[in-house]
Amino acid sequence: MKVGIVGATGYGGLELMRLLHNHQKVKKIKLFTSSDEGEIFSQKYGHLKKLYDQPLEKIDAKALAQLDIVFTSTPSGISSKLLPPLLNGTTKFIDLSGDFRLKNLEDYERWYKKDAAPSDAVEQSVYGLSEWNKEEIEEASLIANPGCYPTAVLLSLLPLIKENLIHVNGLVIDAKSGISGAGNKPSMITHFSETNENTAIYKIHEHQHIPEIEQAMKMFANNHSPITFTTTLVPMTRGILATSYAQITSGTTEEQLYNCLVNQYHNNPFVRIVKETTKFGTNQVYGSNFCDIHVKVDLRTGRATIVSVIDNLVKGAAGQAIQNMNIQFGFDETAGLMQVPLYI
Repeated sequence: MKVGIVGATGYGGLELMRLLHNHQKVKKIKLFTSSDEGEIFSQKYGHLKKLYDQPLEKIDAKALAQLDIVFTSTPSGISSKLLPPLLNGTTKFIDLSGDFRLKNLEDYERWYKKDAAPSDAVEQSVYGLSEWNKEEIEEASLIANPGCYPTAVLLSLLPLIKENLIHVNGLVIDAKSGISGAGNKPSMITHFSETNENTAIYKIHEHQHIPEIEQAMKMFANNHSPITFTTTLVPMTRGILATSYAQITSGTTEEQLYNCLVNQYHNNPFVRIVKETTKFGTNQVYGSNFCDIHVKVDLRTGRATIVSVIDNLVKGAAGQAIQNMNIQFGFDETAGLMQVPLYI
């Protein structure tokens, strides 16, 4: 396998490189950038000395077309222009930005505030929620890798919605993320003095992942209800903890919710359902491609609390992208991805 990473110097690109480095099917990794062309990668990132001493390459359509697969880990608005002219070749593409996730182009332009990709390219793209869309992923030439928040939310809620065990009307989702989810370009929001010892809610009712979550709920669980979704930055580097609050349907028990999740994911290597726990947090999946899910019912209120944790850079980005590559090419789904979480 000859693999390319566009946007190699960002956090997502670095994580792709780290995971692909030990992938048994990957022979060569070419690194592309729009900002650091010619710079030796290991000089920019010292931890890569003797591992990646190669120069970063200019993004070039001909060079990309010679590869087996290309990951685009770029800000939104770039892949929508770069990839459409390349889609008729033999190279497969996995886009980690949001450019091909939303099928409604007006929704994309409203929520992302950028021009949408060409409609035929968006139509051709396959939503890469690995555990829920394998058959389409296997045949895809262009995969729209899910966002980090939607991955954590959807994996925990879709089985319960599909089996009508919870009410979506009134569903409230509160998701907390580490700062790396905002990328490695400094901003007022991610400045150390703004994030250190501070927890801040942002994009209230305006986060671009809201329509993505609602679209996937409609796609996989035939649900058309809008959601309330809030996002909070917490002073840590990695991780997402998504907590959802939903009324259970009449007669539903906590055991049924648990069994529903277990039955849905018993053949999926990266989703772990935790039944009994006194502590549940992001460090149990840190640096790994796992998504852990826990559910608890409050009998006084008839409300379920559904909690999931992922590493936003792995299962929420690079790890799921490689999982999708494995599915695309018929490899073992876990290839390159069975790292033990870095608990401490």
